[in-house]
Amino acid sequence: MNVLIYHDSVIPAFRYGGTQRVIWSLGKELVRLGHKVTFLCRKGSECDFARVLHIDPSLRIEEQIPDDIDVVHFNGEVFPCKGKPYIVTYHGNFMSGKLDRNAVFVSANHAARYESRSFVYNGLDWSEYGKVCLSERKTYWHFLGKAAWSVKNVRGAIDVVRRIPKARLYVLGGYRFNFKMGLRFTLTPKARFCGMIGGEEKLEILRHSAGLIFPVIWDEPFGLAMTESLYFGAPVFGTPYGSLPEIVTSDVGFLTDNASEMADRIIHGPEFNPAVCHEYAADKFNSQVMAHEYLKKYETVLSGQCLNAVEPQAVRPDARKLPWHK
Repeated sequence: MNVLIYHDSVIPAFRYGGTQRVIWSLGKELVRLGHKVTFLCRKGSECDFARVLHIDPSLRIEEQIPDDIDVVHFNGEVFPCKGKPYIVTYHGNFMSGKLDRNAVFVSANHAARYESRSFVYNGLDWSEYGKVCLSERKTYWHFLGKAAWSVKNVRGAIDVVRRIPKARLYVLGGYRFNFKMGLRFTLTPKARFCGMIGGEEKLEILRHSAGLIFPVIWDEPFGLAMTESLYFGAPVFGTPYGSLPEIVTSDVGFLTDNASEMADRIIHGPEFNPAVCHEYAADKFNSQVMAHEYLKKYETVLSGQCLNAVEPQAVRPDARKLPWHK
């Protein structure tokens, strides 16, 4: 099978780039399985295992799809594609409107909120993540996400850490001075803001973290921050919204919408087993599992069927803010 994967970004991801990491891992795994892969991404993209075409803004996307492609995999948005079979993975939340009948969502909850059952969990190529330190002493906690987005609730994470004696929080993906949110700044000696870091610097912080504090206040579609943290043996302490209840089982984390309850569970609750967290993420959220699930979707549209009986649409205005209690 010859698959074209489209995303309006530069690959590989150098820093945050959640979707870029997912499609990179998917492409690599498809090649391992004997398929051909072509990426259609922004100028500056490069790849050593697949053909790369750079998006030409002066041409329609349809004109940039080679004739030898069997199926097109759009990510985030969909375009006409010469009548070729296609799917589109939606990675985010949408306020309203109908989506494509060949839509794929990234968790069961994400799909259900658009009256769909079509989803594939995000997986990653864990071989790219280097060593894992499961037996070493963990000395701090971390928050991972775009802290400029208020729904990610970095302030909530800081609220929790303030209640834990001698705890420190590393904020990956945000800055103390946040100009995007009206010159907001956060003053606390318990939080270290690391900015939009990636690569080995990010992985080294995850290796030595006691856990992810992830008190999101929206319906999280998936949350790569959770699976990456679990892979390094770090349990997840989050809110019961969106995909979290289906991804964070009682063996690998704790969910509550209350800062005091979360802090109390961290201080007084039994510790989670880092090896269980690691094995869970490694087995369930890897690129092999993801690729096989997407191959099923490709086969469906290649046979002339749609992935959804009707056009998915939000059952309510999405991207709403949800409660967080201090």
